[in-house]
Amino acid sequence: MRIVVLVSGTGSNLQAVIDAVQAGDLDVEIAAVGADRPGTYGVERSAAAGIDTFVVDFKAYPDRAEWNAALTEAVAAYLPDVVVSSGFMRIVSPEFIDAFDGKYLNTHPALLPSFPGAHGVRDAMAYGVKVTGCTVHWADAGVDTGPIIAQEAVAIEDDDTEDTLHERIKVVERRLLVSTLASLAAAYAPQ
Repeated sequence: MRIVVLVSGTGSNLQAVIDAVQAGDLDVEIAAVGADRPGTYGVERSAAAGIDTFVVDFKAYPDRAEWNAALTEAVAAYLPDVVVSSGFMRIVSPEFIDAFDGKYLNTHPALLPSFPGAHGVRDAMAYGVKVTGCTVHWADAGVDTGPIIAQEAVAIEDDDTEDTLHERIKVVERRLLVSTLASLAAAYAPQ
């Protein structure tokens, strides 16, 4: 199964995928890693691992529609079976979603449908819930909507800060992303 991974930041989830592939625990080909801005550590990690990288800089386009078209073209060039949004902090267009036939996988640091959006951890803490977690789902044209594939709960401790809770969620999120990709790859394997 060929994947293209999209990142906006450090790429810690991506690193878990790279590590699992290199260890022989995950049977996927990371065809490329793309970012929405130059200088992301996720792209640096990928280049260091010998993975093709590309940047479709959001600020280099006059509007969102042109950026989405360029991103779609860049990703499609790698012929992915699945596109993985791994800390990719840009909302893509319905045309992008359609171009990959509903195979756009997203991770989110909350138990969807609760606390969608860019601040899932902060929102869960502000609401006062005692349990949050992470979700892996097929993304659609909504914000953190689409069919849920896997979820795992993470308790909110009394002394948690947004940062400490987010770090604990990331540990679970990495494992859940790798196991989800492994299950998907098994389904793609020739019968």
